[in-house]
Amino acid sequence: MPAPFPKSTVIDVLKSIFDPEIPVDIYELGLIYEVKVTDDGFVHIEMTLTSPNCPVAESLPADVEDKVGKIDGATGAKVNIVFDPPWTQDLMSEEAKLELGFL
Repeated sequence: MPAPFPKSTVIDVLKSIFDPEIPVDIYELGLIYEVKVTDDGFVHIEMTLTSPNCPVAESLPADVEDKVGKIDGATGAKVNIVFDPPWTQDLMSEEAKLELGFL
């Protein structure tokens, strides 16, 4: 049985969540390493933070779980924070680099 919604639906939601210190969404920033949607609609997200001392280390994962968990057909969401590989500016999309003046 396929998942009740495509991975792209989750990505659209992730693109609506912004790092409060940087005016770019968390997906374009390269903070999302993996998205898996199970057959029963549970979403597993592996993500990182711009630094282990990120001021939103507590609230951002909970915000992601809350918003993704509200997708129609989702049975819940879990964020796993990882720091390997560490985040670097190289992980940002071209769009994010342009937005932040790196291009």
